[in-house]
Amino acid sequence: MEYLRQLRSERPLLFWLGVAVLFWLAFQLALFLVALVIGPFGLPSWAPLVVLVGGLVLVARRQQR
Repeated sequence: MEYLRQLRSERPLLFWLGVAVLFWLAFQLALFLVALVIGPFGLPSWAPLVVLVGGLVLVARRQQR
């Protein structure tokens, strides 16, 4: 954790680039897992994205309560 604080203060561009890449990879992995689960139902190709974004919205709304 101390390494990340040091990286954020000394090289912020590298830190935020790493954060962006990790968020993108996590989103891609979550999208793949949702597509794997709902794939056999024969839904359109955009359905996993809608399910994932809808789930993220539900989690965010519950955290605000």
